[in-house]
Amino acid sequence: MARQPEVHFRLKPKKDKHGNHLIYLEFLYSGLRLFYSFGRTVNKEDWLKDKQRVTNKLATTADGQFALNDLLDELRRICIKTYNECLKDGIPTPQTLRDALDGFINKNHQNKNKPTNDKPTLFNLIDRFIAGEIKNRGKDKSINTIKTYITCKKHLLAFELKTKTPLDFDSITLDFYYKYITFLKKKDIGTNAIGKDISILKVFMGEAIDLLFTTNMQFRHKKFFVTREDAENVYLTEKELLQLYNCPMTNPVMEQQRDLFIIGAFTGLRLSDYSSIKLENIVEIEGQLFIKKITKKTKALVIIPCNPVVIEILKKYEGKKNNVPDSVSDQYFNRLLKDACKIAKLNELGRLSTAPELELYKCVSSHTARRSFSTNYYLQGFPTIDLMKITGHTTERSFMKYIKMSKLDAAKRLSEHIKTNWSKKLLRVA
Repeated sequence: MARQPEVHFRLKPKKDKHGNHLIYLEFLYSGLRLFYSFGRTVNKEDWLKDKQRVTNKLATTADGQFALNDLLDELRRICIKTYNECLKDGIPTPQTLRDALDGFINKNHQNKNKPTNDKPTLFNLIDRFIAGEIKNRGKDKSINTIKTYITCKKHLLAFELKTKTPLDFDSITLDFYYKYITFLKKKDIGTNAIGKDISILKVFMGEAIDLLFTTNMQFRHKKFFVTREDAENVYLTEKELLQLYNCPMTNPVMEQQRDLFIIGAFTGLRLSDYSSIKLENIVEIEGQLFIKKITKKTKALVIIPCNPVVIEILKKYEGKKNNVPDSVSDQYFNRLLKDACKIAKLNELGRLSTAPELELYKCVSSHTARRSFSTNYYLQGFPTIDLMKITGHTTERSFMKYIKMSKLDAAKRLSEHIKTNWSKKLLRVA
C-alpha cells in the first residue's frame, strides 16, 4: 500500500544566539520530500516532540500575529490542500508546495504591515491576484498562471530587500525598470523569464489603473518593454516517435511516461491535457474515434482524431484509471523521458544550433510532443488553419512558434516543390 503523505514539524539541532531552535516543516509524499523553514523558533524545553507542537497553547509568534500552534496547523493544512489540488496535473514538485506556503507567509507579512488607513498597496494587489480574487473576464486563472504571480512577487520582494527601497505603485518607473532588469540578470534569470516578470508586472499595474489605485502610467512607456528571444527547441519526426514507441523499456514507470508522451505527440495536446484524458473524452463519431476535451490552459474545446498508435496505447492500459498511464510530476516526467529516448538511441548530434554538441535525447521534454505533432503535420502540407483548430491556437503567430522546421527540412520541401513544378513544366514543353 502506498504511503500516505505526511507533514511533520521538527527542530533544527543547532541553537541560535538566544538558545532557541528553528522549527521546520518536513513533508513526505510520493517518494519526494519538502523541507520548509518559516523563521519561527522555540526553546527545546517548550517543544513536545511526540505531538510536534509547543507546550504552551497560548504561545504566539514573535510578531504576535499567530498562536504558534495555530500557525503550524495552518501550514500543515495548506501543504495538504495544495498537494491534493495539484494531483490532477500530476505529482507536484517540492517547489510548487513551497510557493504555496511562501504565498501564505508573505501575504500575512504584507497584511501585518498594511497601512492603518487601509490604503491599497502594490503587494496587497498582487496578493489578490495570487488568491484568485482578480479573474480574467470572470474566469479563474490556471495554477501555472498563479505560480508566475508568486514568482514575480518573490523577485519584487528580493529587489526591495536588496535595494532597501520600498516598492509601491508610484515606484514602478522607467528608472525602476532599468534597475530591476539589471537585478534579475545578476540573479542569472533568463531573458524570457525576465520578460515574463515584466509582462506580469504590467498586468498588475494595468489593474491598479483600472481600480483607480494609481495614476502612474510609466509602465506603458515604449522603453518599458517585454524582452523576448526565440527559444530553440527540437521536434521528433514520425520515424523517431515510432522508434521510441517500439523500443522495449525495462522500467514500467518509464514505459508509462513514454507512452503518455507518444499520446501527446499524436494528439498535439499539452502535458496537462494528455496526462488527464478520461474515458468520457473518447467519443465515436461516424465510426471513428475522437478525443473531445476542454483544454486546461485556454478552456477551449478541441476535437482530435485518434491515431492508431493512440488507440493501441488506450487498449494497452484498459483497466487502469481512465485507460491512460499514471502521470508523475513534470520534473520527473522529463527526466524519465530523456532516459527513455536515450535507450531508444535518439542520439543524433546537431539538432540544436545553439548547442550542437548535445545528443537529441538531451533536448527532449514534455512539450516536444506538441511541437512534434504541429511540425510533422505542417511539413506534410496539412493546412495551418485546420491544424490550429486541432491544437487550440487562436493566432497563426502563436502557432508558428511550435513549428520547428530545420534548414534541411526547408530545403527538402523546396526540393519537392521544384521537382513537382518543373516536371509539369517540362511535360508542357515536351
